[in-house]
Amino acid sequence: MSTTPPADAPSATELPTEQVSTPIDGQFIVVYEDGAVTAKSEAARVAQAEALLSAKSSSNAEVRSTYGHALSGFSATNVTEAEAEALAAHPDVAYVEQDQTVHAVDTQSNAPWGLDRVDQRSGLDDTYTYNASGNGVNAYILDTGINTSHNDFGGRAVASFDAFNDGQNGQDCNGHGTHVAGTVGGSTYGIAKDATLHAVRVLDCGGGGTMSGVIDGVDWVAANHQPPAVANMSLGGGASSALDTAVENAINDGILVVAAAGNDNTDACTASPARVGDALTVGSTTSSDQRSSFSNYGSCVDIWAPGSDIASAWYTSDTAVNTISGTSMASPHAAGVAALYLESNPSASPASVFSGLTDTATSGALSGIGSSPNLLLYSGLDGSGGGDDGGNDGGGDDGGNDGGGGDTPCSSCATYSGSLSGSGDTANEPNGSYYAGDGSETAYLEGPSSADFDLYLYRWNGWNWSEVDSSTSASSSESIDYSGSSGYYLWVVESYSGSGSYTLYIE
Repeated sequence: MSTTPPADAPSATELPTEQVSTPIDGQFIVVYEDGAVTAKSEAARVAQAEALLSAKSSSNAEVRSTYGHALSGFSATNVTEAEAEALAAHPDVAYVEQDQTVHAVDTQSNAPWGLDRVDQRSGLDDTYTYNASGNGVNAYILDTGINTSHNDFGGRAVASFDAFNDGQNGQDCNGHGTHVAGTVGGSTYGIAKDATLHAVRVLDCGGGGTMSGVIDGVDWVAANHQPPAVANMSLGGGASSALDTAVENAINDGILVVAAAGNDNTDACTASPARVGDALTVGSTTSSDQRSSFSNYGSCVDIWAPGSDIASAWYTSDTAVNTISGTSMASPHAAGVAALYLESNPSASPASVFSGLTDTATSGALSGIGSSPNLLLYSGLDGSGGGDDGGNDGGGDDGGNDGGGGDTPCSSCATYSGSLSGSGDTANEPNGSYYAGDGSETAYLEGPSSADFDLYLYRWNGWNWSEVDSSTSASSSESIDYSGSSGYYLWVVESYSGSGSYTLYIE
């Protein structure tokens, strides 16, 4: 059972809940409605969560943690499906989501070329030239911890948060987090050689964790970060609206979040936090400027960076080095460049840092990236050879094609085309659900005059897709202008009768 919005939209006639890849039995994340919680202290939040839990569940249910900064809610264990449904029905609860596993996103392999590549527009020259070092910037590494005593950190790494009670106290017992931190800010292997590195340990010694544990870390960073700040999340799992909301709120608190695109050679829009619109999502490239074979891709990837065969610090000793590959290795390159930007622009908003990196990225240098923006990370930040229109400005693009031109019903519409084979056939637009803030959801459908196509709008209510509006005239020209609250939405085009091609304009 799951309550997270599906990455692949369901049909109009079948609206199943999403199939979470690795759900955790009996463990759920409860997200409150806006304004439902007034408790400020941790103790008061725990008391409110326990009161709600005891009213709707058995005596075995327990509050695991509460969230009061990046997310308003709590996680609980020993909760049955029926009890989770009862919690979701409470008027103070926006939705309940089943907890799931998350993991580091790296693969094994062998040369510190990444710094060399990003400081120039083309090729490699065996040097890394930089005019900023991230001095005064705080980089929060949500990962397996950091070997803070490693020589490459020169005393700039601190253990700040640990989601586990296993005695590690933020210290790395896996290696992944130390490697990532080394790429962000190591003196030998790092981009921002003077940044302060904070270990926010949300993955265990095996490189695994839970979505609720990651939210714990995001919540801590939102509450305790020191600006200017950037957070790196070289981790991922299935889609999670709770994590997405926590990340968005952390960004709204002034922290640029940089996320690994994922290593499944698939659409990055299917995973959290990679699919968060205002996070800077990073795909992986090779030393020959090709997409790494494992790297995710698609419209949710904002920029690309070196991720294959990256050498960096390791956890086994204070001088250890290891070479590994993954979008986990690409993301910290971008987080490091963000730290360089913030050193020169300490008051810059996350959106400004986002556009600062995408606008100055090297355009057109990559191959094998499909329809993803052809933007390669550049650390010079001088604006020369800047990015092309494929870049994302941090505004939460839904992945649509550019509208406009011709006799469209709206000048700034995103345009989607498809076809239906006959009565009862459906199509979901855009390709998967999308997140929208409070306000209007507007679309116009144009179909064949010989058929009767209808248009439906669905919103995820925390448990399943719920129809919130429809347009079902006797023709194939339909329109919907729906005013609603923020959440995940999808459009469904259905043939009542007839077949043919359609165009859907989403405003």
